[in-house]
Amino acid sequence: MTDNTQAEGTQTAPNEERRKLLELTTDIVVAKLTGSDVSADSLPGLIRQVYEALAGQGGESGDVAEQTRQQPAVPVRKSVYPDYIVCLEDGKKLKMLKRHLKSTYDMTPDQYREKWGLPADYPMVAPAYAARRSELARTIGLGRNIGVSAENKRDNGSKN
Repeated sequence: MTDNTQAEGTQTAPNEERRKLLELTTDIVVAKLTGSDVSADSLPGLIRQVYEALAGQGGESGDVAEQTRQQPAVPVRKSVYPDYIVCLEDGKKLKMLKRHLKSTYDMTPDQYREKWGLPADYPMVAPAYAARRSELARTIGLGRNIGVSAENKRDNGSKN
């Protein structure tokens, strides 16, 4: 008796998985049809494509995808250059990494550092670019203590 029960149990598991795949396929295809015009001729191909894509996501292939996703695009030691920083997610060379991370991956610099095991002082801006911006800021007078002249202006303005 236990042999039959085990055989039925293993048989229902694939059926249950297939049923879930069909439900997911139906949901995705319905969503696609709601948002766009799809001809009746291309509908069977769309259903097949969605089903096969979902069926391919299970098992070991999902684990392999997870492992490959966790590999940086370049080694961490080779990601910071004077003129650019290489994004570990996609390998793009950028002067400013923060905006790219937020717009492309919806990730903050802290999340990025945590994901890749980077130190808290890992730069989000290319060193030469940061130095150039600092120099420009100093040139136009940002960061100076104005001190007495600002107080005089406030005092003169309040007397009127």
